[in-house]
Amino acid sequence: MKDFCVVVAGEAGQGIQTVENLLPLILKRSGFHVFSYKEYMSRVRGGSNSTLIRVSEEPGSAFRRSIDLLVLLSDDIKHAERLASRLSNQSVILANEAIPLPEACCQAPLLTWPINHLAIKAGHKIYANTVACGIICGLVGVNLPVSRQVVEEYFASKEEKIRRQNSLAFELGYQYAEQNKQLFPLRIALSPKEDVKARFLLSGAEAVALGALAGGCNFVSSYPMSPSTGVLVSLASYSRHFDLVVEQAEDEISAVNMALGAWYAGARAMVTTSGGGFALMVEALSLAGMIESPLVVHLGQRPGPATGLPTRTEQADLFFSLYSGHGEFPRVILAPGNIEQAFYLTHRAFYLADKYQVPVIILTDQYLLDSLKDVAALEFPEKIEDFFAPTEADYLRYKITPSGLSPRGIPGLGRGFVCLDSDEHDESGRIIEDPLLREKMVQKRLAKGKLVKKEALPPELIGRDDARFLVLSFGSTRDVIGEALTDLPSVALLHYAQLAPFLPPPWQLLSRARRIIVIEGNATGQLRQLLRAEAGLGSAIPLIPLNKYDGLPFSVEEVREALKKIIEEESHA
Repeated sequence: MKDFCVVVAGEAGQGIQTVENLLPLILKRSGFHVFSYKEYMSRVRGGSNSTLIRVSEEPGSAFRRSIDLLVLLSDDIKHAERLASRLSNQSVILANEAIPLPEACCQAPLLTWPINHLAIKAGHKIYANTVACGIICGLVGVNLPVSRQVVEEYFASKEEKIRRQNSLAFELGYQYAEQNKQLFPLRIALSPKEDVKARFLLSGAEAVALGALAGGCNFVSSYPMSPSTGVLVSLASYSRHFDLVVEQAEDEISAVNMALGAWYAGARAMVTTSGGGFALMVEALSLAGMIESPLVVHLGQRPGPATGLPTRTEQADLFFSLYSGHGEFPRVILAPGNIEQAFYLTHRAFYLADKYQVPVIILTDQYLLDSLKDVAALEFPEKIEDFFAPTEADYLRYKITPSGLSPRGIPGLGRGFVCLDSDEHDESGRIIEDPLLREKMVQKRLAKGKLVKKEALPPELIGRDDARFLVLSFGSTRDVIGEALTDLPSVALLHYAQLAPFLPPPWQLLSRARRIIVIEGNATGQLRQLLRAEAGLGSAIPLIPLNKYDGLPFSVEEVREALKKIIEEESHA
């Protein structure tokens, strides 16, 4: 087994978060590629939470449905019931005692190992999660000295007793797994690689936060809202080491207006929110359009409407981000496909916002933000380019230019007066109601959209350019689909990481394809509708929808199975 997928499940409060933080760190430091994703309910205690961790010799950066090992920290069978559809006779369930498994799980053998007994031996039942980490590491065969060091580092901030007992709990679990490995029915044959040890573990939320820093962000104002809270928390932790102001505002309206004020004063600001919070920011989004202010908004999608499923994933806010706001003004929408793109596109968001004086929305989702994997070193820019200009006494903030782009002054940087107003205005920024000047100002603002489009990112082709089947997608489905295509050479992926301004897919690719499939995490096919509206697709070229909107991410297996079915149907047509 070269790709080992383990899921640890239990109730909120049983330390699942410790597992999802500690175990990938040990495995990566030992030379194994790691991918992790967590599923959790919107409650502080109880419920059924789990974390998936893929360990492999090759980089594996996508969600797998099938489970090789399910470790149950709780004796409540609800955790096994929830995950039963992902178990098979090739799976193993590891529990503290012989719990009555639901019928759907009976095909998977049950091992009863004394997780709680070992935790109590280490000092308390609460250490069952650390024992589980030790057991998994023992089964995989990680380096014990390296593991010890990571465990000590991880709990270094705790009091001495807790540090000692966690270390003992890990070692007891590790030793038990080594001594009983012959009883474990799966044969895990993973070889560590030296170069993996130098890679970095990074979550999607951390990647967005680091990308903001790379883009020169020095002010963030937000109101916490899952799944975007991780970005705010990461930036708050980075503020101890960087010139960065982090403000938890009283609500989302205050947060976005603080950000606009910061841009006016010369800062580079971002707000991070989810759908319900973005709804409150829409008026200020239009304000950014009118005053031609840069603005960066990170929108972490989750299922709606209203509160919906606050801790699950969806891609249903594409139209919301495209068309929100009253009036007409240009905007940019970037939708990172993976953790690396989350870093680089967030950096790019600040560049585009500053250069073209437009709002830029970074569209992510819970799946991307809460995923974690090992990545190569990220390249930070040597210099951050800004685009504001010193002002003279006769400075005109909204000077009409052939390009539509006016020089952006900063108060105090020069002798000129920097006047902004949410009403329609003249070149100086003062209120007007002149119909002819109104037309000129609208045309000036819209002209910037043509400039932005010249720097728009084209869709990325993954696979052969003469593929018989073509998949189109956007955002976080990129790597799931990419991995599903590894044994489907007749299928290629065209992935959109930028959705506004929108560039139509290359016609030569479309014309060669026998079938075009659009994969997206929503019910109404928002990308499919966008392709029809912006590229004229859907009538001459039918678009086959593959939608998912149950709150769970696409898995490699379900995408592969769906595509194989389409290929088979086409071959019999």
